[in-house]
Amino acid sequence: MRHWLMLSGAATLAACGGSTAPQSIGSSAPPAGSTPTPTATDAYSQFSKPVDAKTYVGIGGSQVYEYMTDERVAAGQQAQIYAGNAGMVRNTPISITYDPRDAIFTLTVADPRSGAAAGTRFQDPASRTAFGGAVEPQWGVPNLNALTGTSAAFNNPDIQYLQAGDGDPRSPYGRSGTGFIDPGTNTRPPDGDPGSSYVSTTLFYEKPGSKTKYVTFAGYVRNSVQFGVATVGGVAVKTNTWHLERGAFAYGAQTGNSAVPASGTGTYNGSMLATMVYNPTLDTVGGELPSYFQWLTGNSQLVVDFGSRKVDLTLNGAVLAPQIDRYTAPTSSFLPNGATFAAAASGLIDLAGKGGFAGSFGTWTFTSGGNTYVANVAGSSFDGAFFGPAAEEVGGGFRVVGGIPDQRIDILGAFTGKK
Repeated sequence: MRHWLMLSGAATLAACGGSTAPQSIGSSAPPAGSTPTPTATDAYSQFSKPVDAKTYVGIGGSQVYEYMTDERVAAGQQAQIYAGNAGMVRNTPISITYDPRDAIFTLTVADPRSGAAAGTRFQDPASRTAFGGAVEPQWGVPNLNALTGTSAAFNNPDIQYLQAGDGDPRSPYGRSGTGFIDPGTNTRPPDGDPGSSYVSTTLFYEKPGSKTKYVTFAGYVRNSVQFGVATVGGVAVKTNTWHLERGAFAYGAQTGNSAVPASGTGTYNGSMLATMVYNPTLDTVGGELPSYFQWLTGNSQLVVDFGSRKVDLTLNGAVLAPQIDRYTAPTSSFLPNGATFAAAASGLIDLAGKGGFAGSFGTWTFTSGGNTYVANVAGSSFDGAFFGPAAEEVGGGFRVVGGIPDQRIDILGAFTGKK
């Protein structure tokens, strides 16, 4: 049974996150009436125990996929437009602000290269959301708290979720738009009457202080859908126009260049999160086949030789199930849930020029059912920085673009690590 909601014409900027446990950008707020004592490392301690409003740059990127479907499921995804972009340490289109006075997060993604345009203020306490109840994060958001199967090894209970609409910070129930809509569920995308619209942004992040003190990672999902009608062969059919954004990034309190060691070595272990479009079946008789978003989650390791300025990054983990809308017929143009991956990259520290370190990937492989699939890397990058008063932690973003003709393979994500 569908539950329809009438939304007003106001777009929505909206509100602040949700489970039953207290949430902030860090582990806990200071006691009421206390006055923090400024120290040389105060900017770093405030990341996990915030006192003042702070804005952090997000090192990572975004993907945008636009297409149209109609009630004829066999018609598939029409008018496909796809773009992705990964920012750099000193040139990033992503920022996140947290104000502990009102427990308000604000996510801003403004990237003309990918077309991502999220500007969401999570202001309403009801924006805090979680999995397991009647109200869960929207379609396309991964439940990283309770992964199953091969992915269960990467369960992360410290991931927290916020959801709101765009525009008016008083958005109803974490979404905005116009007309009569069915908001769907985590596994079922939204639907609506012709003339209606749906917009919602979900931000999910690893709580600072849970595994790292000075850096963390986050992902976001923005679903914007317009519901209309078209005449096909003299028959009126309902249409959905999809604008889907996915992104991942690392953010935190970066180390000053002068505090980064000039000698010695360090190994940083941590987590990674990525969003992927994997479609090797575009060049098929019968027209362009659909593409689907899939999340990747796993581990990261960065090995640093400060003396030679060299860095080596390895990633490994599991692929989550594809996100398939209600009017797109499932095809084989995705990797199965639970497929594993391994990747290796290398680069150099360039504090003066890049503000951190940068490099490229040499290999990226997937394994499923005993079969190995090698992503033919046409272009790649990873960009990162040191975090903490003495480079105790690292974080960054990456992108890998496949290079075989008539395929759409794009992996874009973020990683963190600590010594």
